[in-house]
Amino acid sequence: MTNNEILNIALQQSAYDCHCRPEDFLSDRNVVTISSPNPNARKYLPLPFSCDLVSYGNNIVAQVSEDTKEIVTEYINRFPSYRCFETPGINRLNDLLSPFDLKVRFMAEYFLPDVSKLKELDCGFALRLLYPKDFADFYTEQWQNCLTFGDKGRDVLAVGAYDNDKLIGLAGCSADCERMYQIGVDVLPEYRRKGIASAVTSMLAIELLKREIVPFYCAAWSNIKSVRNAIRSGFRPAWVELTAREVNFVNEMLK
Repeated sequence: MTNNEILNIALQQSAYDCHCRPEDFLSDRNVVTISSPNPNARKYLPLPFSCDLVSYGNNIVAQVSEDTKEIVTEYINRFPSYRCFETPGINRLNDLLSPFDLKVRFMAEYFLPDVSKLKELDCGFALRLLYPKDFADFYTEQWQNCLTFGDKGRDVLAVGAYDNDKLIGLAGCSADCERMYQIGVDVLPEYRRKGIASAVTSMLAIELLKREIVPFYCAAWSNIKSVRNAIRSGFRPAWVELTAREVNFVNEMLK
């Protein structure tokens, strides 16, 4: 699979998610669509959204409700696209969304593999390819970043790093949509900074590509450790996303 094929699969998936066309993300002009459920969208997205902004670096595709269409359109056309994903622009967006009982909640950067950089990495520990029966006992707090606790059926493949028989690092992937699986990773605190995270991440990504599945990786902009791991593992930034949710939902998550 080439980098161009990987990008085209991601663009098609984002089009399913955002109720638009893949080419809309490559336009020089912003695109606004009315959000709608789609059976091909990522399974964890609670569609429809009232305000969700996605950018692959060229423009913004905004999926909105009929109620928020006017104010979100005004917002994304007021600033350069990258400014819409940072303060003080976000402060302005929250003000615009307030009458609709909405507030910005989710902000993340997404990464795709660069096949010219992706390779197996040695961390000095044994790596094992794991299937659901192998990681059935790993649904503990330690590995909550690696596995999908709310929908275990989506977890289809993982790579574990072992010190003898002790699991010390884990990368798992969830089948969030038909052709793209999301990778999550964690390492025991006493084993960090030894290259384990990048070793299990890169091996899992390679295994997915062998199966004609595109791995993707998500990190908060401020999670420098996670971003560094993505880059060391052979991933590169692909798109950013910002989502607003109901104020009560946001406040509940702050508790």
